[in-house]
Amino acid sequence: MTSLPSTPFADAADTWNRRFEGDAYHFGTEPNIWLREHAGVWQPGQRVLCVADGEGRNSVWLAGQGLLVDAFDVSSVGVAKARALAAEKGVSVNFAVSDCDTYPWPQDSYDGVAAIFVQFADPAMRERLFANIKRSLKPGGTLVLQGYTPRQLDYKTGGPPQVSHLYTEALLREAFADFEVLQLREYEAELTEGDHHHGRSALIGLVARRR
Repeated sequence: MTSLPSTPFADAADTWNRRFEGDAYHFGTEPNIWLREHAGVWQPGQRVLCVADGEGRNSVWLAGQGLLVDAFDVSSVGVAKARALAAEKGVSVNFAVSDCDTYPWPQDSYDGVAAIFVQFADPAMRERLFANIKRSLKPGGTLVLQGYTPRQLDYKTGGPPQVSHLYTEALLREAFADFEVLQLREYEAELTEGDHHHGRSALIGLVARRR
């Protein structure tokens, strides 16, 4: 989930429920490309968490790769569509309706975490979110993360309009200084993720392993 109004919204669940209404999938049903390219860091049978996975495109794909997948999102409408997508693809995902702060993050439990465009988080929430991600990974567990950089404000092809919500290489290096950074890359690419991540985009991708 990423696209936001120009001012913060008071009720995130209601906002995303309205966005996810209808049969169409807001960001499509195919997995994020960065995630697809780097999911080989996990092996079939390992346990992975998808953070704020919306309508399920990433969690469902990961389950199809033989991973044991948990996923959550604040939107009950989005999670219902995610469950329908999983049923259509014939895979099992343990879905939950929750926001990032109230999700019952298990400690030292996951072989992997996928955090794809979770840029609804302001700096304070982001700090809490990253701390929970780090605690939930087992030693040796790997995070695969993608987001937009501040240059995305020029492209306006997806993502929040608040620069404070966007990622830089320095921000991610500082946030995950206690991790082994396997890849960290700022780049530009054409995205075709549904109608709401579409066009030239300023991106950053991180793959980092808990020591």
